[in-house]
Amino acid sequence: MRNPVLFLIGVLTLVVATTASAAVVEHTFNVQNLTVTRLCNRQLIVAVNGSFPGPRIRVREGDTLIVHVYNKSPYNLTVHWHGVFQKLSCWADGPNMITQCPMLPGNKYTYKFKISGQEGTLWWHAHVSWLRATVHGALIIRPKSGHKYPFPKPHREVTIILGEWWNANVMNVEDEAVTSGGLPNISDAFTINGWPGDLYPCSQNHMYKLKVEPGKTYLLRIVNTALNGQLFYKIANHNLTVVAVDAAYTKPYVTNIIMIAPGQTVDALLVADQDIGSYYMAASPYSTSVGIPYDNTTTRGVVVYDGAPPIATPLMPTLPAFNDTATAYKFSSSLNGLKDGPHWAQVPKNVDYKMFVTVGLGFTPCEANRTCLGPKGTKLSASMNNQSFVPPKRMSLLQAFYSNVDGIYTTDFPAKPPIEFDYTNATINNYNPAFLFAPKVTKVTKLKFNSTVEMMLQNTAIIGVENHPMHLHGSNFHVLAQGFGNYNPSKHREMFNLVDPQIRNTIGVPAGGWAVIRFTADNPGVWIMHCHLDSHLTYGLGTVFMVENGPTPETTLPLPPVDLPNC
Repeated sequence: MRNPVLFLIGVLTLVVATTASAAVVEHTFNVQNLTVTRLCNRQLIVAVNGSFPGPRIRVREGDTLIVHVYNKSPYNLTVHWHGVFQKLSCWADGPNMITQCPMLPGNKYTYKFKISGQEGTLWWHAHVSWLRATVHGALIIRPKSGHKYPFPKPHREVTIILGEWWNANVMNVEDEAVTSGGLPNISDAFTINGWPGDLYPCSQNHMYKLKVEPGKTYLLRIVNTALNGQLFYKIANHNLTVVAVDAAYTKPYVTNIIMIAPGQTVDALLVADQDIGSYYMAASPYSTSVGIPYDNTTTRGVVVYDGAPPIATPLMPTLPAFNDTATAYKFSSSLNGLKDGPHWAQVPKNVDYKMFVTVGLGFTPCEANRTCLGPKGTKLSASMNNQSFVPPKRMSLLQAFYSNVDGIYTTDFPAKPPIEFDYTNATINNYNPAFLFAPKVTKVTKLKFNSTVEMMLQNTAIIGVENHPMHLHGSNFHVLAQGFGNYNPSKHREMFNLVDPQIRNTIGVPAGGWAVIRFTADNPGVWIMHCHLDSHLTYGLGTVFMVENGPTPETTLPLPPVDLPNC
């Protein structure tokens, strides 16, 4: 029979050990203007603590993170902790007018939340307009003390932040696009850790360099912070072993190329196993929209082995064509979750709520007495199930939901498109007026606590065929299947991986194709799902889930913080 005294001592020891392993990690963010030089120009940007990219935050699983944000910029500001579950801390999630009103210039706000059930690479960024172009940084979650990675410990961990650069004020770029109704100006460069690399003017010395020791293994924590650029990433003559995506461990996958969409992260092991020398790492765009301008430049950094000749010319990798969908799809569809690894979540078998959701572009009429630059004199728009999302202006959706305020939103977001059509047939759908003009609305979906949602995301070819990176706040999801053309349940359900699918918070829905995801609504609050191409979110490509409280105090959304900004 179990000795009750020894059992109690064991329990207390476990509690003390667990408590001792958790820490409170505190940071201060001063967000203000900063002048930097890139591409032969001195440019005024908004940055955090005088650095671009911003500060890297390191925590361990189980820690509590507190970040004091002082908005010294000339713009409204919120900060989103991209991919953090925010269990019972929805107030700290950060999307503008979804979970909070913005901090006005000269104001401050403190974000406080616990990080639990997650390990790997996430990131933080501004969630108002296009500020995240320069207001962003990595958020690294290591295992608790005494816990190990599910792969050999690397010699060193390296953060690789891929981004975009404009020789302009990005807020003005967005404002001009919104006002005109046309496409925003494309970026002037891509960057690696804030540096464009030597293929751009005046940038010979503005290139990221990674020094490595022969035979050592490096964990690359790769983040795509670009506003609109989906990117191929490659290191000449080297393979990479993917071990996690979006802070969820994967079955090791060896590849010589990574495709990473805005919002996504990839953890990959790099072994310095080549001849001593220098090797370029490079990132170039993946773009599928025919006739739509895109930044067709290439950023590069360099991997330099210890002992390499200082004047050696680095070897350049061969990059895919900009529209190489086959390579992009092979990477994204070849990943599997690390079944039974740390924080592994089984696929929920029973589905309570099924959704078939179309995603794509469309138009909205030009205002009277205005000249608009969208197709046929319209303004560009975007929608999900023919609903173009508009955030409220009077108060955040979370405040309205929590306080039962009427008139801010409606709960009738459709679970299927209002019209069935040949979704990916560009010839039929181009400029078909039946599909083009989605109403501007604030419609949401209400979910019972702990219900399971299966969501089929179907791309459309109404204007053009694109890969849409869709990001869900407040939860990860299992990617059950993905493919091309129109989703056919009688045929494609046979493809579902219910054993070890990859787990993500951002899925690139294939160009001219579909993806099926499944998640459990076990986190009370208000959670937006949106396209992480910022131009598309600006146009309305998003929707919102409102998860009701559970039956106990431990499953109930707490009171709002006393210093929550007012609208």
